[in-house]
Amino acid sequence: MSSLTLSGIKKRFGKVDVIRGVDLEVEDGEFVVFVGPSGCGKSTLLRMIAGLEDITSGELRIGERVMNEVQPARRGVAMVFQSYALYPHLTVRDNMGFGLKVRGVKPEERASRIAAAAAILKLDALLERFPRELSGGQRQRVAIGRAIVGEPDVFLFDEPLSNLDAELRVHMRSEIAALHQRLGNTMIYVTHDQIEAMTLADKIVVLRDGIVEQVGTPHELYRRPRNLFVAQFIGSPKMNVVPLADVELPPGLVAPANAVSIGMRPEHLAITNPGSGIVSGRVAIAEYTGASSLLHVELDSGAICLVVHQGDEPQAGKRIDLRIDTGNLHSFGADGTACGPPTGHPRS
Repeated sequence: MSSLTLSGIKKRFGKVDVIRGVDLEVEDGEFVVFVGPSGCGKSTLLRMIAGLEDITSGELRIGERVMNEVQPARRGVAMVFQSYALYPHLTVRDNMGFGLKVRGVKPEERASRIAAAAAILKLDALLERFPRELSGGQRQRVAIGRAIVGEPDVFLFDEPLSNLDAELRVHMRSEIAALHQRLGNTMIYVTHDQIEAMTLADKIVVLRDGIVEQVGTPHELYRRPRNLFVAQFIGSPKMNVVPLADVELPPGLVAPANAVSIGMRPEHLAITNPGSGIVSGRVAIAEYTGASSLLHVELDSGAICLVVHQGDEPQAGKRIDLRIDTGNLHSFGADGTACGPPTGHPRS
């Protein structure tokens, strides 16, 4: 196992800056998730760590070794790709052991490593099957097993669940989390799915346009986003943001002097008595999701949404007032930077 350090890492394709100066510390044994919208540079950054993309400038260390010029095979990393990339003419056993065979590992050691990885991933009964005889989830487990047998210091995952259906994604997510607990290796995982990021990560790195917007635990990013981008990217449904002028703060509560907007997460809002809410509006749509519903409410200057429990949904067209615990309010300045929650001593 190893720590990983990125210092001033940049990547340029021609005249286009894709990674624009990333500094990051990954501790030994951490599960770190790179998350962000398509095109933000997260996969490029992962490929630079793997050695599949050159580093334009900056320094990459794995443990105490500078890796900028080290070949991928000598970095002590293993990568699991979005596509399974299995050899169709080889069995599961041979797919898992192919890299070891190429490196000249003795047959008895290959067999031992394959057996150990197969036991971890519950592939014992599938070792003689071919990829065409496997489900999508089984194929992804084989791809992970191929990485495990190499005994890397660092595991790299590039959107490994993107090709799976919704149910399999949830199942494989739990399997990857359990694998990290069992092995304890440093793992870096790329996804555009913030739910995957929140459920898997010890630490999340939020990227946008080749820069790091915020690094922190899932709890820190959810409770204390640094700016509007992080606030609305982390959390599902995304945070509501409304102009400060449209919000009726409780008596005694004052927004920071530089605040121009207020953020409220849908799950923190609730329906209250007329005239006692922080905002009011008309119910436009109610989306039933089973145990709860997502209400879309039209305000005078925009729209917000909130989550309500089954049976509490008002009819479309009804005007409602909404309340929120003041500890769950966020405020943002004109440049989108968080400027702290409203403060004061509201009267009850």
